[in-house]
Amino acid sequence: MEEGKIQHVSKDIIVNDLIQIEPDFIPILLDAGMHCLGCPSSYGETLEQACYVHYLDPDSVVEALNDYVDAKNNGEIDGTEFN
Repeated sequence: MEEGKIQHVSKDIIVNDLIQIEPDFIPILLDAGMHCLGCPSSYGETLEQACYVHYLDPDSVVEALNDYVDAKNNGEIDGTEFN
């Protein structure tokens, strides 16, 4: 998938793949409490696994990411909010 071309986030995506596809997810993940996005585990952990390690609710994190995707796809935001 190209950068910025994600349509839906699921819990089984690898964390590093997720942020490579959509770098604007980084501040959302940081705000949720996931502060080690560049660690070696991010290359092999799913979003769900990373959430559990950080004591985060994976459903809430996925919802926040998908809210961003929906807003971007609906033209409510232009994707430059974090640049």
